[in-house]
Amino acid sequence: MKASLKSSLLKALFLAATGAASAEAQEYNEHKLKLSYVVPKTHSYGAGVEFLEKWLDEKSGGKIQLKGYSDGLLGAEVQSISGAKGDVIQLAVVSTAAAATTVPAFGLFDMPYLFRTHAEADAILDGKIGSDIFGKLEENSLVGLCYWENGFRQVTNNKHPITKLEDFAGLKIRTIENPVFIDTFNTLGANAVPMAFTEVYSALETGAIDGQETPHNSISTSRFYEVQKYISETGHIYGAAVVLASKGLWDQLNEDERSLLRKGCEEARAFERGKNREDDPKLKEALVAEGMEANGLSPEELGRIQQALKPVYDKHADRIGRETVDGALQALEELRKAN
Repeated sequence: MKASLKSSLLKALFLAATGAASAEAQEYNEHKLKLSYVVPKTHSYGAGVEFLEKWLDEKSGGKIQLKGYSDGLLGAEVQSISGAKGDVIQLAVVSTAAAATTVPAFGLFDMPYLFRTHAEADAILDGKIGSDIFGKLEENSLVGLCYWENGFRQVTNNKHPITKLEDFAGLKIRTIENPVFIDTFNTLGANAVPMAFTEVYSALETGAIDGQETPHNSISTSRFYEVQKYISETGHIYGAAVVLASKGLWDQLNEDERSLLRKGCEEARAFERGKNREDDPKLKEALVAEGMEANGLSPEELGRIQQALKPVYDKHADRIGRETVDGALQALEELRKAN
C-alpha cells in the first residue's frame, strides 16, 4: 500500500473513531419540557421558541422535546416565574422587569435610557454583568440560560402625540408590574397603571387606560393598533428578556443536557434578536399602514426627558444594587469611549 493512501486511510479511521467516541460521550435522556411566554406566536419570542424546539429535537436525536405555550396560556409573566420556581413548568421567557420581582438586580436593565444601541445592550447582557445577575437566580430555585430581547419600547395612547415632556401629563399608561417602570412614568407626569400584559388589550378597548408602552413587535402582534391612535418613538427603555429554567429541571439534567440547553438558548438568541431587529422598522411601517400616527421626538426633548428621569436612578440604585448600577454605567462609558 502506498504511504499516502495508507496515511489517508488511517486518518479516516481515526476521525471515524473519535467522532463515534464523541457521539457516545454525549448522553441525552428523554425529557418533555414546557416553556411559557405571554405574547403571541407571531412575536419574535415565538420565533425564538420555535427555533429552540427544532434545534433541541435535532441535536438530542429527538430525546429532548420542548413545547412552547404562547399568549400567557400557562400564566402571566410573574405567574410563569412562580410556576418555574415550583417546577410546574420547566422554562419561561419573561421580561427582565418581571424577573426583577424575584431578583431586584434585574431592574438594572429596565433603567430608563440605560442603553443607546443594541450593541451596548448585547455587550452588557451577554458579558460579566449579565452573568453575575444570573448567578443570583439559583437561591430562588431558578437558573438563567441566556438573554433574548423584546426591543426598545415606545409609547402609544389615544389622547395625543407625545412630542415633549409635558405631553405625558395625566395620561393613564399601562406599565409592567415593576417599580422602575411605575416610577419612570409617574416621574414623567403620567399615571402609571401596573397591569398583566394579558389584560392590556381589553383595558385599552374599554378606555380604562389611555395607552401602553411596548416595542413595535408587541404593538403589532397584540393588535394594539386596533385600539390605539398615536405611537411616539420614545425608546425610553430597552426591553430585555430572560430565558429561565426551573432549578428542579436543572438538578435532573446531566452535564451534557445542561450544555445542550445553554447552547440551544444561545443559538436561539442570535436568531431571535436578528429577526427582531430586522423586523422592527417594517413593523413600524405596518402600524402606520393600519392607521396609527407615528411621531419622533427631537434630540432636545429626549434630553429633557432623560434629565427628568435621573431621580429614578437615585431612587432605585440601592434596591437594585448600587455596585451593579455603577459597574454597568462605568462599562457603558468605556464602551462609548472605545467607539
